[in-house]
Amino acid sequence: MKYRKLGFSGIEVSEIGFGAWTIGLDWWGKKIEDDEAIRMLKSAYDLGINFYETADMYGKGKSEKIIGQAFKGMRDEVIYSTKWGYDMYNVEQIGHNEIPQRHNSEFLRYALEKSMERLQTKYIDVYSLHNPKMDAIKNDDLFNSLNILLQNKTIRSHGVALGPAIGWQDEGLYAMENRNITCLQTVYNILEQCPGRLLLESAIKNDVGVIVRVPDASGLLTGKVNEKTIFDKNDHRSARKKEWISEGVQKIQKMKPIADSKGLNITELAIKFILSQPQISIVLPTITEIDDLKMFAEISDGHYFTQDEILQLTNLYDNHFYI
Repeated sequence: MKYRKLGFSGIEVSEIGFGAWTIGLDWWGKKIEDDEAIRMLKSAYDLGINFYETADMYGKGKSEKIIGQAFKGMRDEVIYSTKWGYDMYNVEQIGHNEIPQRHNSEFLRYALEKSMERLQTKYIDVYSLHNPKMDAIKNDDLFNSLNILLQNKTIRSHGVALGPAIGWQDEGLYAMENRNITCLQTVYNILEQCPGRLLLESAIKNDVGVIVRVPDASGLLTGKVNEKTIFDKNDHRSARKKEWISEGVQKIQKMKPIADSKGLNITELAIKFILSQPQISIVLPTITEIDDLKMFAEISDGHYFTQDEILQLTNLYDNHFYI
């Protein structure tokens, strides 16, 4: 496992992180029992993964609780990244529907205290606004409160997680250019390179570490999803249009000669493409079983693409991949 700095924070993080939403929710078509989740987390640690990304609303605190249990007594050996902003304490989420947000100083303190209780910690390494709207990012009082938490060392750094869907370009650019965030989380992969490219340019200028989620394009780049795949109603990918999946499968066929020439499968090609860009600090692949962990951990080997090879893949996207 290779490690990188998380933006200007200096926090050293594993290139592959553990996105712990899968252990709190069954939104990937699989329910993971608590004992299995703990085994997965411990296996990830054994493979060199030190970055654990979650949110308070993943299973209404369930994901955070499991992480806290798994690493009890090991707090200084792992990096906890969690998110806040949804009012899960007063509103019940139905299905995948968004619930109201409360990105303000008062709710910040309350949500942080609750997350620390569940994670069994006195501090959070990375504390991010969860899918904030522009009004939250422009809230000076809120970011003054975050700066106080930094000074008190209650949090070591903070960031912005863009979403829930791909996009949110303006929010990301404003946050990097006007707020002292350490990291920005966004969707970015070979099939969905925009607006990630523009966000990466700003991240380089402002020394912000980029955390990439959905690197596998909702499973297309793992080979486990195709036109015949039927998603469970609870699986958030059920919202993906069949046309998008069909087009994606065709585009992957065009990538295979490049992968074959380097002795890679499509998943390896997809992750190495992302890791070839130094401003990206962490990739969060979707992990639902222990076997996934070993495969993704082995991809982090330092042998990535040259600038010419990256250009070849980006040109291929520009010419053939735009969705």
